[in-house]
Amino acid sequence: MRGALAALATLAALAATVASAAGQDTIRVAVVDGVRVAELRGGDIEIVDLGPGASGAWRASVVRAVVVNGAVEIDGRWAPAFRLRSEGPIRLNGREYPAPLDIVRSGEGLAVVNEVPLEDYVVGVLRAEANEKWPLEMLRAQAVVARTYAAHHRNIAAGKPFHILASTAHQQYAGRVPAASPIWGAVGETAGQVLLWEGEVFPAFYHTESGGYTEDPRMVFAARNMPALKPVRCEFSAGSPHFYWSLDLRLAELTDILRRNDVNVGGIAAIEISERTPSLRAAVVTVQGARSSARVRGNDFRRMIGYDTLKSTLFAVAVDGEWARFSGRGYGHGVGMCQWGAKGMAEQGYTARKILEFFYPGTTLGSLPLGARLAQ
Repeated sequence: MRGALAALATLAALAATVASAAGQDTIRVAVVDGVRVAELRGGDIEIVDLGPGASGAWRASVVRAVVVNGAVEIDGRWAPAFRLRSEGPIRLNGREYPAPLDIVRSGEGLAVVNEVPLEDYVVGVLRAEANEKWPLEMLRAQAVVARTYAAHHRNIAAGKPFHILASTAHQQYAGRVPAASPIWGAVGETAGQVLLWEGEVFPAFYHTESGGYTEDPRMVFAARNMPALKPVRCEFSAGSPHFYWSLDLRLAELTDILRRNDVNVGGIAAIEISERTPSLRAAVVTVQGARSSARVRGNDFRRMIGYDTLKSTLFAVAVDGEWARFSGRGYGHGVGMCQWGAKGMAEQGYTARKILEFFYPGTTLGSLPLGARLAQ
C-alpha cells in the first residue's frame, strides 16, 4: 500500500510539472517510450530522485536506467522517476538533448522525457521532419504546422507525464540543433504562430507526399472534433520521388501478414478495392482467401503491411500468379500539408501563408502567448 501511495504521489508531482510546463510555454516530449533500458551520457549529469522521501542528488557521466520490480533503478537506487540535469547536452541513441530529461515509468517500461521550450522543440521537429536545404517559405509553413500540432497535443495531455511522442506516431524530434542551421530562422520568424480551426488549435496533420490529392481527415482519423478540412488537388509535387511507386509482395507473405493481424482467410486468391474515398484512396480492401473472405479498412491494411512498405492507400492492386502487385502514388496518410507539395509551391514563389491557406482551407492564422526566446 505504501508503494502504491508513493507512486501516486510521484505521478501527482509529475502532473504538476506537466501543468507548469504548459504555463511556462515549454513542452514535455517522450524521446523514447516503453523501453526496458535507457543509457544516457553527458559530461557531468546531476541525477535527482523525484520519489517521496528522495535520497538526494548525485552525479555521473553515464546513466543507465532499467525497470526493476515496477520502479526505475539507477545506480542501485529505486524511484518512480528521476530527473537528469546538466549544463551541456545529454546523449541518447545517437542524439543530443538539452537538459532536463526525466526518466519515468510508462506502461511496462520507462519513458525518457525532454522538457524543452516549445519554440526550441519546433526547431528539433523541423530538423527531423523536413530538409533544412528546402526553400525558406516551405520551412516557415512547416514550422507553423508543427507548432500547431504540438500545441494541440499539449492541450489534450494535461496531467500526463508527457505531452507528445518523438516518433512517427506524433512527429519526430531531433533534439539539439546546431546554431548554424537555417531552421532557427524559419522558426524564429514564425514564433508563436499557429493555425486555428473555429478559433482553436487542432491536430494539423501533414505528410510526405499526397500523390496529387489530399484527404479529408475524417476519412483517416476517428478522433472526435476532427476538423472538416476540405481535400485539395495538389499539382505541385509531381517531381517527388514518392509521387509514383510500386510494390510486389508474394501472396504467401501477404497471407502470413494478415494472419498475424487476425485476418485469417487462408491462401490469398484475389484482392479488390471495394470502396474508395473521394480522393480515390482505398477505404475498404476485400481479400478473398481459400477459406473465406474479409473486408479490411484501407488504413488498417496499410498498417498491417507497414507504413513504409505500402507507402499510401492511394493504390491499385492485382494478383499475378504468386504475387500481389501494387501500383500507387504518394507517401503518408494524405491529410493536411503535403511536404513535397509545399516545397514545390515555395519554389514557385508562394509564401508560407499561401501554402497554409492552400492545404488547410477554412483555417485562420493565430498566435500563442510567447514564452522564452529561442535558446540556440
